[in-house]
Amino acid sequence: MSSGYLEDLIILLVAAVAVVPICQTLKLGAVPGFLIAGLAVGPSGLGLIHNLSEIRHFAEIGIAFLLFVIGIELKPSRLWQMKRMVFGLGTLQVLITGLVLVAVSYYVFEVPLQAAAIIGPALALSSTAFVLQLLSEQRLLKSTYGRTSFSILLLQDLAVVPLLALVSLLGASEISMGDDIGLALAESVFTLVMVILFGRYFLHPVLHRIALTKIPEVFTASAILVVLGVSLIAEKVGLSMAMGAFIVGMLMSDSSYKHQVISEIKPFRGLLLGLFFMTMGMSLNLGLLIDQPLLSMGLVALLIGIKILILFPLTYMFGLSKGKSLAVSLVLAQSGEFALVLFSLSLDSGILAPALHQQLLLVILISLLVTPILAECARKVVTKKKLIGINPSEVPKSSPIILAGFGRVGHRIGDILKLAGKPFVAIDIDPNIVRKSQANNLPVYYGDVCNKGLLDSVGVGDSRIVIVTVNDMETSKLIVGSLRQTYPDLAIYVRGGNSLECTQLLEVGASAAVSDTIEASIELAGMGLTSLKVAEKEKKSILTNYAKHYYEQIKLAKKN
Repeated sequence: MSSGYLEDLIILLVAAVAVVPICQTLKLGAVPGFLIAGLAVGPSGLGLIHNLSEIRHFAEIGIAFLLFVIGIELKPSRLWQMKRMVFGLGTLQVLITGLVLVAVSYYVFEVPLQAAAIIGPALALSSTAFVLQLLSEQRLLKSTYGRTSFSILLLQDLAVVPLLALVSLLGASEISMGDDIGLALAESVFTLVMVILFGRYFLHPVLHRIALTKIPEVFTASAILVVLGVSLIAEKVGLSMAMGAFIVGMLMSDSSYKHQVISEIKPFRGLLLGLFFMTMGMSLNLGLLIDQPLLSMGLVALLIGIKILILFPLTYMFGLSKGKSLAVSLVLAQSGEFALVLFSLSLDSGILAPALHQQLLLVILISLLVTPILAECARKVVTKKKLIGINPSEVPKSSPIILAGFGRVGHRIGDILKLAGKPFVAIDIDPNIVRKSQANNLPVYYGDVCNKGLLDSVGVGDSRIVIVTVNDMETSKLIVGSLRQTYPDLAIYVRGGNSLECTQLLEVGASAAVSDTIEASIELAGMGLTSLKVAEKEKKSILTNYAKHYYEQIKLAKKN
């Protein structure tokens, strides 16, 4: 790496570390922090970084990782269940909003028709990365309001493909529309089929073979390779990188390796998404804002107003309450990163004039800076409605018990929970155990139980109980300590080898620890007493009192 790139990287990291925590403290959220940090070090701020285009191309990988994680959490069956919202509400939103913005651009601001034809639908798109990040921070992504917002965003991402083709057609000197669109569609369909076949017949066996090596670094590299490889192929045939990543994510949604892959991708996703938002902040032209503040702010207000006025009645028509319809309209009122891409390509193709491009860029970025305020208003609307009255059908089912380890002990606990009708999710590092369990329709996933990101992915934050059955003391202590620090109210039951290990596990945060040796001793002693004709009542009293005294000694040792 050259010293120039290293200096830019250090500057970006310093800006993020300095600004983002302040924005979090002020309850603005992480995304505005990244935008402000980028503005501070960019050409309109201190002017410390100028390589915007190269950094932006690298940062777009973060969007691909984000869409991959979304795809892996969205099974195809669930997408089919959402078809009414995705293809109905989403299509209407893009079409109606796009047409209205085309008309406003052409008739009110006298923008050339070719440029208006791009500006309208591009501004109709919202920011997938921004909105999903905000919904995730608010923990509302799985709510009705969050799912509806995601459905619209998903259709908007699909709409990017024809919009990219439209830019190429409008920018071409000789338009052969039928041939160009036909070839693009054929390439896209062929790519989708090949990706689906790859995921169905090759991806899972390959990951299984890699998991057998039990080398974490190789598994991490393979996870990144899958996402970036398919994303690159998708981009080469005219689809977006984000769409390719989303598709391969959906193909892995039923895989037993999905949670481990998510945990491996998560750190890269967070860093690169932050970098992407910083590049957007660096693109902001403060000079234009200072010269024409009323025009810039007026255009932003007009854009947000039009999108809210169109989205609110549409979402209400599709069965949402007025409060949730308003919330969806508020959180999707901005324009997004795909508009930046479309406008950049339009500028290169001669469709947009440089001055118009700068003004549109300013409008988009200001709308993004306003979004956290709108999202907070939307959250208050939704949470207020929840306080007024809860629909019984919306009350979540009981959260699953998490089993850390699914060997002999974990498997037996799973059998008992299944007989009791209690849901559970298990994690194990042995791919053979995972494969056998999945073949028996058991919810067991591959992964390292020491990985906190993996535990978060399987829902440990929503669970009330974690049972650690790992037969390794240091691993158990690491799991218990990490969980207790992050989730102070979580019930953590753990298996220990002897009284000393049980004491140590209680010291690092276990709610209760069970000794393998004492339980085996009690069972064997009970068999011996039975053979000696000791009365059942007397035998039970002796064993119960002994076990009680044993565990009291462990608790006493912990206090001392």
